[in-house]
Amino acid sequence: MNNAIRLQYLAAMGINVWLPRVVSAVEHALPTAMTEPDILMTTNPIEDEQVHPTLANSNDWDILKSEVQNCTLCALCNSRTQTVFGTGNQRADWLIIGEAPGEQEDKQGQPFVGVAGQLLTEMLRAIGLSREEVFITNILKCRPPNNRDPHVDEIKHCKDYLQRQQQLIKPKIILAVGRIAAQTLLETNDPLAKLRGKVHTLNNTPMVVVYHPAYLLRSLPEKRKAWQDLQLAKQTVIAMENKICVD
Repeated sequence: MNNAIRLQYLAAMGINVWLPRVVSAVEHALPTAMTEPDILMTTNPIEDEQVHPTLANSNDWDILKSEVQNCTLCALCNSRTQTVFGTGNQRADWLIIGEAPGEQEDKQGQPFVGVAGQLLTEMLRAIGLSREEVFITNILKCRPPNNRDPHVDEIKHCKDYLQRQQQLIKPKIILAVGRIAAQTLLETNDPLAKLRGKVHTLNNTPMVVVYHPAYLLRSLPEKRKAWQDLQLAKQTVIAMENKICVD
């Protein structure tokens, strides 16, 4: 990305200057730590589901990836170019979950590419993270035709893959990107405005909801809220790490 476009993205988020991996600047904007009462926790109704039986006996990432690549559980297998399993650190502290692959993702086999993906990269960079440090995936592993919303049966068939990814990665926090991802993961119809600004849990892992970068590119007044949500997610991780150190 050239510097002029990058500066436009930064301005869209309301940040004058973002420097890659300048952790001290990010930490300066955050509290040193948050105590447990400072974090509003809400419980996800599906967090008590049983661990996938095969995963209890096998921690094989390649097997799971192969299952996704060869999946024919729903009709999307007939229209996809390729599956989009996800990319990044397989032991990441941060698991980023979007809705579904788009046209470019379907072609390249990578999540969050294109303009929205570039903004997501800058959003992560703002809190001192690179794409290589996190793991990015979607609710669906195949592109819905014409980028329509996912159908219930498609979500159902892909749900197991996502849960197993989470179990393999064991992230410290999950970032749900966009309305559909947030509503699907939390099994709710509440608007995104109601879901953001608090810490939920997904299968016993803290989860923060953030606006989709594609939405931010056309809705600049929400840029500050997105920055606040990123800070909340960062604060949550810091609080967890501090608690572990104290314990």
